Amino acid sequence: MKSDNVIFNREILWNYIIHLTQFSILKIIFNIMSRRNISKKRFPEADSTYNSYLVSLLINRILKSGKRNLAQNIVNGAFDIIKAKTNEDPVVVFERAIRNASPAVEVKARRIGGSTYQVPIEVSGYRATNLSLRWIITYSRQRVGRSMSIKLASEIIDTANDIGNTIKKKEETHRMADANKAFAHFRY
Repeated sequence: MKSDNVIFNREILWNYIIHLTQFSILKIIFNIMSRRNISKKRFPEADSTYNSYLVSLLINRILKSGKRNLAQNIVNGAFDIIKAKTNEDPVVVFERAIRNASPAVEVKARRIGGSTYQVPIEVSGYRATNLSLRWIITYSRQRVGRSMSIKLASEIIDTANDIGNTIKKKEETHRMADANKAFAHFRY
């Protein structure tokens, strides 16, 4: 009698476990496929050397093929060069460069009635930072020089002083937005 009771309890327990797992799988599927839930932006941790969030973003942008140590060495070398050339804190110079290179407006293509218009749109702070980082890295890679550290340092110093290709790109973006401000009423 006791063994029958144990089997009965096991069957009930087994059916309960199956029901719970089916419910939790459905719950997971509905959470993944929910149309209302918008995932939050995940920000990387601050850099261990300089304790700066912007420096960690820079390292992540320079990163190629998962070689984080190489990217950190490039950024640390560039910051050493910046400190030697400017006699200032390299993080302050880098933040000034990001601020100088961040655009306020950009244009986005919008298709209306068979025609495509370049519509000027204000840039959020996060996107402006991303654009300025992208431009600094792109133009530092295009520079002529021996190592990436030297090229990156030169581009950061030039951008902090409001000269260089990154600043030209920002001004070109602003000119495009200014030329197309007649289409601002097509904004999203």
